[in-house]
Amino acid sequence: MPATRAAPATKAARKPAAAKTNLPVTPPATFTKEQELEAYRIMLLIRRFEEKSGQMYGMGLIGGFCHLYIGQEAVVTGMQMASKEGDAVITGYRDHGHMLACGMAAKGVLAELTGRRGGLSKGKGGSMHMFSKEKHFYGGHGIVGAQVSLGTGLAFAHKYRGNDNVSLTYFGDGASNQGQVYESFNMAELWKLPVVYVIENNRYAMGTAVTRASAQTDFSRRGISFNIPGEQVDGMDVRAVKAAADKAIAWCRAGNGPYILEMQTYRYRGHSMSDPAKYRTREEVQKVRDESDPIEMVRNRILAQKFAGEDDLKKIDADVRNIVNEAAEFATSDPEPDPSELYTDILVES
Repeated sequence: MPATRAAPATKAARKPAAAKTNLPVTPPATFTKEQELEAYRIMLLIRRFEEKSGQMYGMGLIGGFCHLYIGQEAVVTGMQMASKEGDAVITGYRDHGHMLACGMAAKGVLAELTGRRGGLSKGKGGSMHMFSKEKHFYGGHGIVGAQVSLGTGLAFAHKYRGNDNVSLTYFGDGASNQGQVYESFNMAELWKLPVVYVIENNRYAMGTAVTRASAQTDFSRRGISFNIPGEQVDGMDVRAVKAAADKAIAWCRAGNGPYILEMQTYRYRGHSMSDPAKYRTREEVQKVRDESDPIEMVRNRILAQKFAGEDDLKKIDADVRNIVNEAAEFATSDPEPDPSELYTDILVES
């Protein structure tokens, strides 16, 4: 019999080499007392707001799609702590936390979720499509990856106008596999546009683990063929996010072109309110909560460094709950838009 050859290794049997980041990892920032307390308050507001949103969705007060940001609070909080007035922000449909971190009122955000006149898009955008020109927030976007091209365009506008503002363009690990993302990368590097691409890698694109859908799971390396530097960041540590954001934003402001930050984070809830998240175990979620919760990490540091006591933190929590409860009251009592609103904001005449 002829000698038999060993069967080629299957994909499952192959063990890829460990991915390396494009640049050295930036050490976490050292926060002052004021910064720790600011981060704690913002992240807690996002957490309590999202918990209330989930509750109201279950009661039928919020319709359509609703994607919660619980677990990922450190990403947008740290990024906003590093930004300045005039920097543009754009993201996908998991957008409530981004709006709150940008300084948009909880009342306006929640009223938009319930479709009321006082909502930030007059009750016509819902959970996934809110905007605020005043806060330079250019929307949550329901089409996966659509915001990446738009965020690149915002960066072009900054460069065209000759200011030193940047575009903070958020998208997820799933959107990272969309074609328009790489067209945007190419244009941004070619024209040296001031855009920070913030990839919120929460490990599951809807219900598909990144290891099943992405040949390159180190998303910070996705810009290598375009000469775009990138870095992996502990997206559960607001100090690490702030430090990496400072570096990336400074790079862009200096005219060096785009920068990629892969935020390694985790969402505790399903992809949307209709997702039972059966693709992962409860033990996996609980392990992240126990070991890496972004809010608990800040809380523990505040107490350990005696920046505040238990009573002080309870007061912050009470204040945040009051803000959210008042927002919920407004969002359920504010009138719905007049039917005539169907015909407004659909055409701009010059």
